[in-house]
Amino acid sequence: MDAFFASIEQRDHPEYRNRPLVVGGSKERGVIAAASYEARKFGIHSAMPSVTAKRKCPHLIFAKSRFEVYKSVSAQIMEIFRSYTDLVEPLSLDEAFLDVTSNKKGLPSATLIAQAIKKEILETTGLTASAGISVNKFLAKVASDQRKPDGIFLIKPDDVEAFIQALKIEKFFGVGEKTAEKMHRLNIHTGKDLLKYSLPSFTQYFGKAGLYFYNIARGIDDRPVNPNRIRKSIGVEHTFSRDIETLEQLATELEAVTKELKRRMDKQNQKGKTLTLKLKFNDFEQITRSKSYTSPILSFDKIADTAFALLSEAPIEKPIRLMGLSVSNFPSDEGIDAIQLTFDFD
Repeated sequence: MDAFFASIEQRDHPEYRNRPLVVGGSKERGVIAAASYEARKFGIHSAMPSVTAKRKCPHLIFAKSRFEVYKSVSAQIMEIFRSYTDLVEPLSLDEAFLDVTSNKKGLPSATLIAQAIKKEILETTGLTASAGISVNKFLAKVASDQRKPDGIFLIKPDDVEAFIQALKIEKFFGVGEKTAEKMHRLNIHTGKDLLKYSLPSFTQYFGKAGLYFYNIARGIDDRPVNPNRIRKSIGVEHTFSRDIETLEQLATELEAVTKELKRRMDKQNQKGKTLTLKLKFNDFEQITRSKSYTSPILSFDKIADTAFALLSEAPIEKPIRLMGLSVSNFPSDEGIDAIQLTFDFD
């Protein structure tokens, strides 16, 4: 979907249309959850601090998040996807992989399917979507970002090699900001540069992800579209209205965050073995502290005791602006060998 949260706000509020708008945050605190295309012209993007966005665009509109609305619209879109194929792998509320090797509508090409889906989404929700089409997940994802908004981009099998070699490394699916910086230090700037490195070299520099980068540089991605994609973690984050400097205040806030995390775990009937505390300082530096157990953490008291222990061990030398708590390492993850990648969603 194109600027999904922001586009819904512009759809539902005519006064926001064709104006720079962001969802989430505020003029003083927090971070941006989504930015309209009008806001992006000012260099504003998701995960940007609100104060930075406001400085870039003084007349920026801040819209409060309405996640229940976004989830409802997402359900409509996913229903459309599944009317074409059962092989739908959601990545987020607004994005999914579809395997249309065979499809329920009997359409003869992926391009025709993409056109039909885009048309149906527009008629049903009033929103635009962009589609990427190719022979595997990596290429389809990269293609989906080529002609936003409201576009379709096809990478044919015969064009794969040339396309990848010319692609800037920042555009590679799975390459986040830190990985891109590391690759630049290795003089890797395009897909062509990736081909200079052997598999042992990639493994040395990037660990488990090395095999992934080695393969995608050659257009190889055999991951199937998995309609039963496993969620890796459940978490809660809270940005404070004012920076917090004392351990006592942090402990009070942590109790509220812990209660919300337990509520979400119960709602999703998930229990993990690893608890992670995240703290972001007022200069946006962040640290994490984790503790793992041999069996799932079941009770609120166990979660709370572990969270407070992690907090007491953390080096708090600067005011805190954000606190997060997450649980991961679910029992259902055992035996799964996965690469955790950094994904950017529009």
